[in-house]
Amino acid sequence: MMGRRRFAVIGGDMRLVRLAGMLAELGHEVILYACEKAPQPNNTTMAKTLREAAAGADCAVLPLPLSAKEGVLNAPFSQKEFTLEEIFAGLEVVPLVCAGRVGAADWELAARLNVRLIDYYEREELLVTNAELTAEAAVMLLLQETPGALCGERVLVIGFGRIGKLISLRLRAMGARVTSSARKPEDFAWMRALGLEVLDTRQLKGRLGGFGVIVNTAPAQILTEELLASLDPECLVLDLASKPGGVDFAAAAMLGVRAIWALSLPGETAPEAAGAAIRDAVLGIMEKREA
Repeated sequence: MMGRRRFAVIGGDMRLVRLAGMLAELGHEVILYACEKAPQPNNTTMAKTLREAAAGADCAVLPLPLSAKEGVLNAPFSQKEFTLEEIFAGLEVVPLVCAGRVGAADWELAARLNVRLIDYYEREELLVTNAELTAEAAVMLLLQETPGALCGERVLVIGFGRIGKLISLRLRAMGARVTSSARKPEDFAWMRALGLEVLDTRQLKGRLGGFGVIVNTAPAQILTEELLASLDPECLVLDLASKPGGVDFAAAAMLGVRAIWALSLPGETAPEAAGAAIRDAVLGIMEKREA
C-alpha cells in the first residue's frame, strides 16, 4: 500500500480536476496549478506559482492530451497560457512527471530539460477505459444529432482499433446496420466473426453512398474532398480522431456536409470515470517504480 505522497496536478480539463479530488480523498497532499478557473476539490491547495506547486512533489500529473496546440500546455481552466518549455523547466526538481498522449517534440523537450517524463496513456488499462467512455459518448452524440433512429440506420465506422471495435459493437447491438473498415486482414476476419459488414479503408471510393452516418476513428485524413463529395446529402460525419483528424473539414463546409469533430469526449461526458482511470494509471506507475 502506497504511503502518503505529494502530487502536483497541473493544467488539464475536468478529468484532472476530478483526479485531484480523488487523490486527496486517498489521503495524499494535492497541489493544483494552472487550473484556477475550475471548481477546487476539497482538501487540495491552489498554488500561486509553478515553483510552489513543484516544491517537494513526488509526482506531477499533466493533462491528457499534454498539449492543446503545439508547444502549449493543455490548460482550459487556466487564466493564462503556458508553454511546455516553461512548465517542464519548472518540473526538473520533480522525480516523476506523468502526462498523456505525449508528442515526439514534447519528448525531445523533456529530455533536453531533464524532466523524468512517463506517458500514462500508454498503459493498456487506461486505453481500454478511454475507448469504452469514448464509444459511449459517441453513441450519445449520434442519438442527439441524427433526426431518425439509429436502429436500421446504415453506419460506417472507419478504423478498427479499440474505439472503432467498441463503437461498431454498440451500434450493432442497437440495431444499426454496421459496416466497419480497416486495412489489415486480421481486422477483416474479426469483423466477419462479429457479424459486421467489411470494407477496406483503402478502397472507399464509390462505396460511401447509402450511409446515413460515418464515424471516423483513424488518426489520418481519410475523408478527403473527393470522398466527401460522394456522400448522401443527409449523411452525418462524426470524427473522433485526435489532431489533425481524419476529415477535410474545409471541404466538408464547402460541400455542405454536416461534420462534427468531437475531441476528448470522456473529459466532457464522463470526467469522474475518466479521472479515476488516470488516477489508477498514475498510481500504478508509481507503485511499479517503488516496488
